[in-house]
Amino acid sequence: MKQLERIFETIIWNFRFFVVVPVIFGLLSAVQFFIIGTLDIWAGFRLRFDINDPEGETTTRIISYVIGGIDYYLIGIVLLIFSFGVYELFISKIEVRFQYPELNILQSESLEELKRKLVQVIVVALIVSLFKQALNLQVTQPLDLIYIALSILLISVSSYFLQLQQTTVKKLDP
Repeated sequence: MKQLERIFETIIWNFRFFVVVPVIFGLLSAVQFFIIGTLDIWAGFRLRFDINDPEGETTTRIISYVIGGIDYYLIGIVLLIFSFGVYELFISKIEVRFQYPELNILQSESLEELKRKLVQVIVVALIVSLFKQALNLQVTQPLDLIYIALSILLISVSSYFLQLQQTTVKKLDP
C-alpha cells in the first residue's frame, strides 16, 4: 500500500510540469503584445505632425497610437510577470536571476504576491486604456462629463486602495 501511495504521489507531483504550457504561451503572447505595441507606436511616428495645429486631430491620433502602444506593452508585461511567477512557483527557481539580485520585479514568493503584482499592472493598463478612450470620446451632453469624472474618481479610489494594500502588506512582512 505504501508503494502504491508513493507512485500516486509521484504522479501527482509531476503533474505540475503541465504548468509549462501556460508559461510558454504566456511568454509567446508577451512577445506578440510587445510587437503589436511597437507597431502601434510606429504608426504614430508615421503620421505627419502639423506644427500649425499642435492640438489638432493629428496630434490626438499620434497620442492615441502612443498610448495604445503603451497599453499593449503593459499587457505584455502582465504576461511576462505571470509566466515568470508561475514557473518559479510551480516548477523551479530560475537560477540565472540570482546573478542580478537588484532585479526582483519578476520574483514572486507566493501565489498571493504574484496576484498582487498582476493586479497592480492590470490596473495601470486599465488606466492607460481609459485615457486612450477619453482622447477619442466626443462629449455631446453633460452626462458624458459626469461619466468621465466618475471613471477618474473610480480609478483614483482603486489606486488608493492598491497603495493602501501594498503599504499594509509591507508592514506585515517581517
